[in-house]
Amino acid sequence: MIVDNALYHRGARVPLGAEDASRGAARVPCDRGDFQWIGIHDPTPDELAQIARTFGLHPLAVEDAGDSHQRPKVERYDDTLFLVLKTLWYVDELDAVETGEINLFVGPDFVVTVRHGQGIDLATARRDLERRAQVLEHGPMAVMYAICDRVVDEYEKVGASLEVDVDEVEASVFSPARTDDATRIYVLKREIAEVRRAVMPLREPMRRFATAGMEGIDADTATYFRDVSDHLNRVSEVIDNLDQLLSTAFDAHIARISVQQNEDMRKISAGAALVVVPTLIAGVYGMNFEHMPELHWRYGYAFALALMVGVSALLFWRFKKSGWL
Repeated sequence: MIVDNALYHRGARVPLGAEDASRGAARVPCDRGDFQWIGIHDPTPDELAQIARTFGLHPLAVEDAGDSHQRPKVERYDDTLFLVLKTLWYVDELDAVETGEINLFVGPDFVVTVRHGQGIDLATARRDLERRAQVLEHGPMAVMYAICDRVVDEYEKVGASLEVDVDEVEASVFSPARTDDATRIYVLKREIAEVRRAVMPLREPMRRFATAGMEGIDADTATYFRDVSDHLNRVSEVIDNLDQLLSTAFDAHIARISVQQNEDMRKISAGAALVVVPTLIAGVYGMNFEHMPELHWRYGYAFALALMVGVSALLFWRFKKSGWL
């Protein structure tokens, strides 16, 4: 359950003694400016309840943290900030966006991260943050910034992967070959909708953090969140543009199908005309009326065949010239 548990003092990680380490989820006493960061992964309800009792977490926030299908949001319960983030990663072979979830409880001297699913490995984010003592000195808010920054960076990677696939769809739609792109366009639009559900609700919390509009975030800390907010807005614009491009590509795909069907019908009509005209001539000459012209003519048979070939050749030339064949 517990992935990592550490105490941070003046921007540096303090190794816990053997006694503290054996206490697992126990709360470590902190001096002023220090904080404890405990990370847990896919906890059971009992394990989450134990964490809630240890750190005095609000029951409603704990209930949300136990459910891995929450909408990104930020809420304040007394002196604790509760933040929900959706994690994203892209499976290129399936054109699929997979999702996970991270819940953060940020208090005056503690941070509890609850991670659901595979998603982002917070151990890497923790190590990166531990190498930046200047950022860590901002306390628990530095952890929240580091995690938000890592999550949004992954959003940008997903957006870049989707851009590649959308470019492939555009190239396929406008290629000379006949393609069936409707299914892939639908799949990509569905995955873009998944990304939008993670990105859009997070824009308002990041804006509030970036403008120091949330209690506990000062002007210095807000500077870091402005960078995250900028990246998030950029991802949002990319997703909107990709969605519009896919809609345009789908319209173009349907239009090309209509044009191709019209071309097919012209070719079929031209082919039918090449058969119908000789059949008409043969039908007339096959009536064998007694007073029919050329009936007893020595060259009547050859004339009929020549007429069929000549008319067919004329039609073929006209159809070829007009592009019907």
